[in-house]
Amino acid sequence: MSPPLPDPVAVLESLARHGTRTVLVSAGGGSPAISHLLTTPGASRVVLECLVPYAREAVDLWLGGPQESYCSSRTARRLAVMAWQRARILGATAADAVGAAVTASLRSREPKRGEHRVFVAVQTLASTSVAAVVLAKDARSRADEEHFAATLLLDRLAALGGDTAVGPLPLCGDEAVSVERLDAPPAWADLLAGDRAAVSADGASVTPAAGMLVFPGSFDPLHEGHLQMAVIAQEIAERPIAFELSAVNVDKPALDYVEMRTRADQFAGRQLWLTRAATFLEKLDVFPEGTFVMGADTFARLADPRFYGGSAEAAERAAHRIAGQARGLIVFGRERGGVFEDASLLDVPRPLRDVAYFVSPREFRMDISSTELRRRLETRE
Repeated sequence: MSPPLPDPVAVLESLARHGTRTVLVSAGGGSPAISHLLTTPGASRVVLECLVPYAREAVDLWLGGPQESYCSSRTARRLAVMAWQRARILGATAADAVGAAVTASLRSREPKRGEHRVFVAVQTLASTSVAAVVLAKDARSRADEEHFAATLLLDRLAALGGDTAVGPLPLCGDEAVSVERLDAPPAWADLLAGDRAAVSADGASVTPAAGMLVFPGSFDPLHEGHLQMAVIAQEIAERPIAFELSAVNVDKPALDYVEMRTRADQFAGRQLWLTRAATFLEKLDVFPEGTFVMGADTFARLADPRFYGGSAEAAERAAHRIAGQARGLIVFGRERGGVFEDASLLDVPRPLRDVAYFVSPREFRMDISSTELRRRLETRE
């Protein structure tokens, strides 16, 4: 039999002393922690909301699309940062908001071929952390594995408040908890809080110069195609290029600090800006008079009514604004659905075509996508 769950009063009081306002998410395990806390008087001082997106479809809806893995550090961190954003929506300040999430792959009716795992991520303005445990197979019942996941979640919440009253975790055999934590540079915290629109990845500068050559993207991952595009764009524009990565998204969670560091590390020796410019119109404000590098898919979206609430008038206004404010657009073709798409053949408004330089397939062609690269990496793992 598993030991009792940690004292909920101690956990809640630890968090309350620090003024935290928390949203909890349980996906695949750990849900006993929610009832354990919410049946305790005074929980409403700390807990704003609890969510249990149990089915994959529910997780996809919350995170804005299918995940490469539903039980991983990355998915736990995405859930935690979405919970942090939800806490902000519910009235928590940036400094007080806490997002905590658990993802787990536990015993099921049919024996699992893979490992039984638990990940607990916690997002605050100051840091991103994730604790991971690979559970010993057949050492616990499903109920006991659920109990362990709940205990780990409560332990991480107590640690957030600086409390060690939870006690030792009920580990079996060679089980061990590994913890990854990244404390945010002050500029990154300002970016997540919304106090700054852009910062250089090294935190040294917060104001992009006018007239820059900018290559926006998610770069998940950065690959050879991106680097070749950058070289060609620099030759065309005759100036150095700066990459831009938006830390916030329109319909997906913001990037947590571990993710920001992982992607930023790809750009060693290259200029990278982290921004809050989730849309292209916002990028125009961050990079005034900029020349922007993009693929055919992005170019097609610039005046697509679907990205302006279905309004053709709004899309037309956006096209004219982009043409009027951008110094130019350098547009590359790309592979989509097994077919190479020549950007010069796209049906886009004349104002956008007038400011675009179309790179021919002879100058550049790369039939690989970031999505495909992520799938290959996942297969290797």
